Amino acid sequence: QVQLVESGGGLVQPGGSLRLSCTASGFTFSSYGMSWYRQAPGKERELVAAITSADGSTNYADSVKGRFTISRDNAKNTVYLQMNSLKPEDTAVYYCNARRYRNGVAFAYWGQGTQVTVSS
Repeated sequence: QVQLVESGGGLVQPGGSLRLSCTASGFTFSSYGMSWYRQAPGKERELVAAITSADGSTNYADSVKGRFTISRDNAKNTVYLQMNSLKPEDTAVYYCNARRYRNGVAFAYWGQGTQVTVSS
């Protein structure tokens, strides 16, 4: 069965750091682009960061540039999100996403999410 399991969420003070992990199973991880989304209560889910399967190029939301870093370890089937200088506005459920396009067909999977709360 396809699974994306997020971990590393929790409560952190403003200015603190947190490292999220997403471990995949049930599909060929190295063939999928990986990304992190987040959703705060009452708000739309938004893309936070993405990393490609090919050359490992990255993309970040403007709100997290310079603070967050996405990386992947294909040998461990894991994608990470290092979050530094956290702000209260970063509070959300963070979701791991895997996506692959083959012959015009999209394959995508979502994790269950992990809660990140930034508060004093």
